Amino acid sequence: MEKTSILIVDDKPENLHLLSDVLLAEDYVVRQAINGNMALKSVVFEQPDIILLDIKMPGMDGFELCFRLKELPKTKDIPVIFLSAQDDVVSKLKAFDIGGVDYITKPFRFQEVLIRVSRQIEAKKQQKELNSCHKKIEELETLTNILADKLEQARLLLEKAGIREIAL
Repeated sequence: MEKTSILIVDDKPENLHLLSDVLLAEDYVVRQAINGNMALKSVVFEQPDIILLDIKMPGMDGFELCFRLKELPKTKDIPVIFLSAQDDVVSKLKAFDIGGVDYITKPFRFQEVLIRVSRQIEAKKQQKELNSCHKKIEELETLTNILADKLEQARLLLEKAGIREIAL
């Protein structure tokens, strides 16, 4: 089974190291980016399963990065969990409004981060399974329509040949 990959985006090296150590201990594959531009390039090149994203960073902040990721077809479905010292309602609402799936206030508890990451990974797996089921249903509907058309063609041919009933 493939390991879950997590991208941590934070301009503070100590936050990157602490979170990385905790996630690596749980057997996640961890990548790091120290700013929004580096993260955007990294994500477009290789999509992680989930992103842990700080808001306040020099240059492109976390809000802008999330907004850009949600605009790209290749990256729009990657869950983004915001990690921020900003505890105000406006920041939280903005994070959710632009596509964040969760918001954890710093200083965070590692156990809380692990649980929230785990929940988002499980939700992503369930969404993938649901999408697969929808695709199978669409394929079955297509096959059913093809079969119905073939049956109608056969009925018309039989009718044209003067055969009205067939004993099965």
